Amino acid sequence: MSLAKNVEFLKHLQKLNGFAGLGRGARHRVRSPLVETTAFGTNPGALRMFSFVPGSVPHRPALVVVLHGCGQTAAGYDLGAGWSTMAKRYGFALLMPEQQLSNNAAGCFNWFKPEDTARDQGEACSIRNMIVRMVAIHGINRRRVYVTGLSAGGAMTSVMLATYPELFAAGAVIAGLPFGVADNMREAMRGMMQSAPRQATELGDAVRNASRHKGPWPKVSVWHGSADRTVNPGNADEIVKQWLDVHHLPPTPMSEGTVDGYPRQIWWNTDGETVVESYTITNMAHGTPLGTADNGQRIGTEGAFLIEAGISSSYHIANFFGLTQRVQQPQAASPSAKLIPSVSPVSTPMPDLAKVLWPLATIEPRPKPQPKKTKRPTGRRGIDVGAVITRALTAAGLMK
Repeated sequence: MSLAKNVEFLKHLQKLNGFAGLGRGARHRVRSPLVETTAFGTNPGALRMFSFVPGSVPHRPALVVVLHGCGQTAAGYDLGAGWSTMAKRYGFALLMPEQQLSNNAAGCFNWFKPEDTARDQGEACSIRNMIVRMVAIHGINRRRVYVTGLSAGGAMTSVMLATYPELFAAGAVIAGLPFGVADNMREAMRGMMQSAPRQATELGDAVRNASRHKGPWPKVSVWHGSADRTVNPGNADEIVKQWLDVHHLPPTPMSEGTVDGYPRQIWWNTDGETVVESYTITNMAHGTPLGTADNGQRIGTEGAFLIEAGISSSYHIANFFGLTQRVQQPQAASPSAKLIPSVSPVSTPMPDLAKVLWPLATIEPRPKPQPKKTKRPTGRRGIDVGAVITRALTAAGLMK
């Protein structure tokens, strides 16, 4: 589909009876758990605020901000991507801002307009104020706020991560663009179609100059279909390049593998925490990839720009945010469970624990000082099993 046809399609999308209510004309057909809030402070971007908080959430729950794509509604994208389903399953709150046609005829977030993408201005400020409202009303854990979005919502995710980095622990961009590559519609269209490569420092500076924040910076997950003809897949490389520069990481992936059959690249920091990852969904067009969670349960519903791909981006993004571990663990988990980190689905070489354990097990621990006039036991001392396990896990990189 040509660029001109794409633009024309988006202009008229709101008139279509879109699948699952994704077209504006079918909004009333969507049964949604989302609730609208009309008062959330100043609203310079004139956006609508929708949210969902499950009946039972833990004390100080996490919050995921989800930004829909062009021609979509908050309720329609929620139904398609399955975010409220996961919010109920894993116990987190959900915020879904919605664009109004009076702001953008195609229902896109204005990720390319300077007046909507600068800190404390326009749509970015409106979304920030919605987050502040959610934190105040629902006791959200400020250290567990995340943001994700598709297409224009993905590009707006880049905006939020750059302009308000102190708000977010992590973000995920699906079929979006990096921050700071367009200041008007023409530049936006050029970036969508061509994705001209930029210097890493130029991209990183755009983020660093968007606020006075000096770190730590949010983690970032990037998703893109290799057959995307609406937003050039090269934009995924530019987003990765932008955040690698912000995190001072090398361009070469530290690990590569496959997840559900698709390539994944990861970079981690000096603490071994994955801070940038990139998924390439081979042969997929423009949209959000759908699939199942680790328990085999399907996440989301197919529709416009919501594509069955055999991998659930929503689930894996929630997992990247650290949200899927909470409910999967037994309610009365043992204290030692907290010492075991989550394991990346990418295969990485691990030490041979037998080779690590054997020499440690055969070393006699140093005798403890004995009180005077106390006879020291004769013979070989018993092995301190706890110390052996601790040193083995440390040597294997599973404990610090």
